[in-house]
This record gives sequence, C-alpha cells and structure tokens, in this order.
Amino acid sequence: MNRIYLVFIIIILAGCSKDFLNRPPQDAIVDANFYQSSDQVLAGTAPLYNIVWFAWNDKSSHGIGDGRGGLLMSGSYEIDNIRMQTTDITPEVASSWNSFFNVVAQSNMIINNLTKYTASSVPENVKQAGIAEGRFMRGLAYAYLVQNWGPVPVITNNNVLLTDTSITRNTVETVWEFVIREIRFAAQNLPATPLQKGRLTKWAAEGVLARMFLTRAGVGASGSRNQSDLDSAAWYANDVIQNSGASLMTNYEDLFLMKNNNNPESLFALQWKYDGDWGTQNSVQAFLAYSSDITGFGDGWGGDIGASYDMLKQYDPADKRRKATFMFPGDHYSYIHQSVDDPNNPGKKIIQELQVPWNYVGTERYNVRAWVKKYVVGRPEDNDGKVTQQHTEINTYMLRLAEVYLIYAEALLGNNPSTGDGQALKYYNAVRTRAGLAAKTVITWDDIYNERRLELAMEGQQWYDIVRLHYYDPAKALTILKNQDKGTYRIVANAATNATSWTVTSDVPAYYPVSESNFMIPYPASELTAAPNLRKPPVPYKF
Repeated sequence: MNRIYLVFIIIILAGCSKDFLNRPPQDAIVDANFYQSSDQVLAGTAPLYNIVWFAWNDKSSHGIGDGRGGLLMSGSYEIDNIRMQTTDITPEVASSWNSFFNVVAQSNMIINNLTKYTASSVPENVKQAGIAEGRFMRGLAYAYLVQNWGPVPVITNNNVLLTDTSITRNTVETVWEFVIREIRFAAQNLPATPLQKGRLTKWAAEGVLARMFLTRAGVGASGSRNQSDLDSAAWYANDVIQNSGASLMTNYEDLFLMKNNNNPESLFALQWKYDGDWGTQNSVQAFLAYSSDITGFGDGWGGDIGASYDMLKQYDPADKRRKATFMFPGDHYSYIHQSVDDPNNPGKKIIQELQVPWNYVGTERYNVRAWVKKYVVGRPEDNDGKVTQQHTEINTYMLRLAEVYLIYAEALLGNNPSTGDGQALKYYNAVRTRAGLAAKTVITWDDIYNERRLELAMEGQQWYDIVRLHYYDPAKALTILKNQDKGTYRIVANAATNATSWTVTSDVPAYYPVSESNFMIPYPASELTAAPNLRKPPVPYKF
C-alpha cells in the first residue's frame, strides 16, 4: 500500500453558531446521517479553508513560493530553497507534498459523502456548492502538485487506495486538463455571493481558472503559448473584473492588516483562527517576524531572513508596496508596537510604536536584512488580542483582484512582444498607480512579470510565475534564476526614526547555478521508498 496516498486528515472544523471555523463532533463527517441541513453541509467543507493547507502555509508557501522564486536571502533559514539546492529531504518538499495530498484526500471524502449522503431536505444549490468547494480545492491542490513535481498521480477516490497497488503518475498534460475541469465545475456551481463570509464564490473560481488557463497556455508549447488558452484566461479574468463587484483596496498596506480580512479585493483566502486547534491558525508570523519584540511572545525567529538584493533592486523609491512587504531600518509602523528598553528605568521595558531598529556592525550603523513585513501583524494589543505564540488569524491570500488585473493584461498581451491595448493598460496601470508609480503607455511581458513580482511578493507566487514561463521558454526562465543576486547587502537610512530614504548597496554578491537538472522539485525521499510507482513512466489520466 502506498503511504503517499494515505496521509490525509479526517477531521472537521466548522459550525453554525458563530462562524464556519468552529468545531462540531469530529466523527460526524463519516456518519451517513450527518448531512441533514445546510449548516451541516457547510460544516463538512470547512476544513478545506485551513487545516489541510496548514503544512504548506506554515513554511513551504514562502520557502518554495518566494525562496525558489528569488525573493529571499538568508544565511540559515530556507537556504536549500533560496539557493536552488532543494533536495528530496529538504523539509518543505515533504510538508508541501503531504499538505497538497491532504487537500486532495479531504476533498475526495467530502465530494463522495455529499454525493451519497446528503438528505433531500438540503437545498440542491447548497449541496452542489459543497461539492464544488471540494472540486475547486482538489483542482487547486493538483495545480500546485503538477507545477512543482510534474507528473503526479490523480486520485479521486480514497477507497480505491486500500486495494489498488497499480496507481502511478499521470502526464503533465492530463493533470492540467483535470485541473481545468475541476475548477470549471466549481465556477459553474458555486454561488455568486458567499454562503458565509470567506467562502468561495463563482468569481473566485473564475479568477483562479483564468490563472490556470494562463499557465496551461504554455504547457507543451515552445516559444509561444496556446492562443485558445490565452483567450480563455482573458475571458474569465474580464468576467471577474466586470461582474464580481470586487474592487482594489485604496491603500496597499491595508491589505495586510488582520482587521481587513475578507476585504473587497480578496477573492479567495484561507481562513484561520488564532485560538483553534493546532493547524487551524496562521503560523507564519513566528518564522518571518524579525524579533519577539514585535510578536509579544517567544517566537519571531525571522531575524536572518529578508528580501534578496535582486528583489530590492526592483523597487522604485516611490513604490508604496516596499514598506508593506519588507522592513527597512527607520521605518515607522503606527499599527505595530515593539518592546524596548526603558531609557529611564534600566532593566525595564516599555511598549511603543514600531521604529524598525538599526544594527551596529563595528562602528558602522546599517542593516544587513530587509526584514519581512507582509503577514507580520504584531502583538496581541495590535490585533484585539487575537495573537498568541505561533498563532494569528490573518487570512492567507490565494487570489486578489489585483492579480486578476495582471492576468487579464498578460492574456491580452499574449504572444506579442508588447501591447498598447487600452484594456490591458487600464488594469495594469490600476495596480501600478495604487502603488504610487507612473502609468505606462506600452507594456511588455517583462513589465507584467516585474509588476507581479512587486505586487505579490511574499504571497507564495513568484516560483509559480517562473514555472509558467518555463513551460514555453525554459531558457529565459533559467536565465532569470541564474542572474538573481541573493548575496549580502547593506541598508543605510537617512534617519534612525521615520526615515524617508535609504541607500542599498551590494556587499558580497551570490549567484547559484540553475539548470534543467535542479529546476523541478524532487519527489520526497520517503515517498520514493514507500511508493515505488512514482518511478514508473507517467501515463495519461483516463477521464
């Protein structure tokens, strides 16, 4: 029996009294008499919004999504991924693999149970929405799997795994077809307005479907992408833009305040609880915050991680997104507080608004990290008490309207070297102007790629942008990765507090070799041992 396919979580997190993340009895999900009401159907799908994604969100989302994408540097954290030296025993390889298959297995169980056991008293639209949630999540998990590992086994029935030892990998092309079919079903069966706040809608599915078509357009292509898939990406993105009612937040920095969970720009986000069982919380602040001084607890282990020098070179001084994404010395954050030594009472601490500190290196004063700010929300007193050690409940964005704007622009650009198309420029420039940057009159693929990098930094997207390019232009993808400077640098501010300008200079450049041999993520070592079928040649999935 293959271990890989049996690592799913049979647990349920939901309810109807307060919000859909409270817990009903754990054994109810396998009870044929459970799905007797709309509330019970909603309870059945609630785990799909947090716990099954936890192991991916915990470290892999930024370790692989941002580290392998070239946004990060560190001397001690995520270095395998940052240096493109990911191996079959790199922790994030197994944790993300297991998480994605947990999503698949939980989705399979939900789809099967709702299909078989839903009572006739449950409205058909609620039943179909629940099945659509399962198929959406299953499709999204497979999108991550195929982009990271290439051929993977498509599993739609957990029970088959108890007796079938012949299951093997499926081809990249057919896995992508499976992904498209799953998310298209979701778009057709999810409601236009969420059944509960934070739930999926048809607009979330259409937005993700636009992303999937944009990526699949390059699968099997060489130099140029499939026009039909580009057209589909544009169509779905435009439908979301025109009809979803979603809108950009005015201030980019406000997107990453916990009080703004499920805001008008958020189309799909993982939903976390700071006070739930382990795995239902967002834990990333613990690993990204530079110090316990700003978390209020013993976590805050991110002092050795920060933006790569390659990433810092991309920021225009006027770009408002930098401060919302990475902390520079002298930055002031009025909504985050820090614990500092009381100058009037030695040995005592006081709490004050965060002024990002400088480091002293010899007689010089400068920082060697642009510490991570995004998803760092601060102390309990900054968040109505909803922070404990390794626990916050800030949503994890999986799709924002700003990304849909950029998908639409890229789909309209298509295989052309540049475009001045009015609609492409309108939405591309909407993202730029919010960031405080000047609008452009002509854009290229590189313009859109760079804009995505700035807009979505530390949201786990950058690696998948590289994979999307690699499908149809592997030489360019490898060149981008090879030319990323992830070495050390110095940041000097013009003031210790409320700084307004900074000088960033390279110290010791570092470039890491990248080739086809280390581009894809290796299968986890433990799975290759336990599931020998992963070594067999992939076969097309039979629909």
